[in-house]
Amino acid sequence: MPTLPTPEGGDQTHARRSGSFWGDVFRRVRKNPAAWVGAVVVLAFILVAVLAPLLAPYPELATPGREYLRPTSLPGIGEIQEFPLGIDRFGGDVVSKLIWGAQASLIIGVVSTFFGLVGGMVLGAIAGAFGGWVDTLIMRIVDILLSVPHLLLAVSIAAILGRTPLAVMIAIGVAQIPIFARLLRSSMLQQRESDYVLAARTLGLGTGRVTMSHLLPNSVGPVIVQATLTLATAVIDAAALSFLGLGGGRPETAEWGRMLTYAQAELAIAPQLAFLPGICIMITALGFTLLGEALREAMDPRTRKR
Repeated sequence: MPTLPTPEGGDQTHARRSGSFWGDVFRRVRKNPAAWVGAVVVLAFILVAVLAPLLAPYPELATPGREYLRPTSLPGIGEIQEFPLGIDRFGGDVVSKLIWGAQASLIIGVVSTFFGLVGGMVLGAIAGAFGGWVDTLIMRIVDILLSVPHLLLAVSIAAILGRTPLAVMIAIGVAQIPIFARLLRSSMLQQRESDYVLAARTLGLGTGRVTMSHLLPNSVGPVIVQATLTLATAVIDAAALSFLGLGGGRPETAEWGRMLTYAQAELAIAPQLAFLPGICIMITALGFTLLGEALREAMDPRTRKR
């Protein structure tokens, strides 16, 4: 059987001479200082989330500081040795809440992004593989979804499905589907007229075989990079929906967005209750963004030629 031409032309040939394509991407990422900063932040976030039961001094719903609650004041940072970052209005340890909140944010971010990634890849792959009226129909649906602001779409879906963490995950995931669908479809359309695809069709391979064996594997790279960037957006969206009261759960449940919600009433006497979860959200989103941008630059053909 004849050898199929390479899908990426000169860039892929150069990458193969010095190693695999992904090996070359990894080498470029390692040389990027921003990638290291992002990777450290993301790794720390994941470790804190996974090890929350071991790291958190108290259980998620525990309120060990209730005896220190006062109507007009709350213990702040460093005021009580047992609670180094103070307590919230319900008597919960802020350190424990932040750690458990990392776990909640990670779960919501990963699950919602995975849901959006799978849904978007299915639609994008069908549109890119078949083209014609199928492509037109799917893209018009995607255009309708994209016409609605991202967060507004997520808020609408969460409000319809109910105030639960699962509803938040589905809402954020559905809002992300159009992004992944358009990106994968665009990447596949670029690959459809490549020499290796034409050679595969000349050999008698059907649309399904060409799509799964050639088009999809060579088009999925940008989608994976976008998923990394979208994780940052998912963490922010999850906090926003919880802040708006759509996350469900009890008031003392540890989640960064919910912590911001209940900190509003305490800004005058305990501003750290708003600043600390806000800083956690900002740093986590920054880490995913730096790592995703580094991956995007490493895979961009325009920068790979330099």
